[in-house]
Amino acid sequence: MSGDSDCTRTSPSAGSPSDNEFLPDRPKYVCSLSPDLITKAREELQEKPEWRLRDVQALRDMVCKDYPSLGTCLDDAFLLRFLRARKFDYDRALRLLVNYHTCRRSWPEVFDNLKPSAIKPVLESGFVTVLPRLDPEGRHIVCIRPDRWTPSNYPITENIRAIYLTLEKLIQSEETQVNGIVILADYKGVSLSKASHFGPFVAKKVIGILQDGFPIRIKAVNIINEPRIFKGIFAIIKPFLKEKIANRFFLHGCDLNSLHQNIPPVILPEEYGGTSGKLDISAWNELLLASEEDFLHDFSQLVFPCDSSPHDMLVSGDAEEKQCDDSLRGMKPQLYYCY
Repeated sequence: MSGDSDCTRTSPSAGSPSDNEFLPDRPKYVCSLSPDLITKAREELQEKPEWRLRDVQALRDMVCKDYPSLGTCLDDAFLLRFLRARKFDYDRALRLLVNYHTCRRSWPEVFDNLKPSAIKPVLESGFVTVLPRLDPEGRHIVCIRPDRWTPSNYPITENIRAIYLTLEKLIQSEETQVNGIVILADYKGVSLSKASHFGPFVAKKVIGILQDGFPIRIKAVNIINEPRIFKGIFAIIKPFLKEKIANRFFLHGCDLNSLHQNIPPVILPEEYGGTSGKLDISAWNELLLASEEDFLHDFSQLVFPCDSSPHDMLVSGDAEEKQCDDSLRGMKPQLYYCY
């Protein structure tokens, strides 16, 4: 169902006796949060259960008024992801929703034909997986291992597709919407040649998606086994990270004791000094691949209107983007220096 028709139907003209016949039949939202998480959402996200549906309707009305051709899903559960990610600030949630669509439409190499079966080789390589146990704060641990990628097999955009689908799957859970996620990135064995694939264009796109284009709360990014080259990369990227996100990066080097201060050994695999057995990627791969039909259904509701350009809807500053472009151009020479 297109966003245009949704907006038309949710804004009937006053006084029409048959208006209700044209209202879309949306899935009824049923909260799945536990009492403790409802309290946490109230305290941390400013989410008030008694006002929740009113807030969702307010965001829906803003979309229909300001971006009638956005082509977005307008279901309660979908819009709630964006409200929670921006602590129920209507304006910020709207910007996030618009940027979510803009990012998807402006990078076809990543988002065309995006489905689990299309990134099966990446999943089988073990490049990205989700640990089976939650941390003490109820957060999933997303484990990324760049050393598992062989550039001659497929381009770096395939890895980004796999990460994006992983995040899409995780954010379906209301618990994750409230608790957020933790990233564990193991840079063991990452060479200069492999790092060079993460150039200015890719860096800018990925940062834009994670910070301003996806409704997920990244609570910590733990980097381990990083070579000297990573510190050079991070020094260049850091100015474009929001201060809150930059402060959530932890570089542990080879010090597993340092890692264990952030992620308890009981939920970590043996490879990272944990006690939960060998790292097993099969369970997550099976779960993601089994979600193929769900993704196809969900993504089918995100319709790209043919009469609008994705760049027309991007909510960002041109000057800021130019500064980012100019600064990132100096990345490669500095990488060689750091290496």
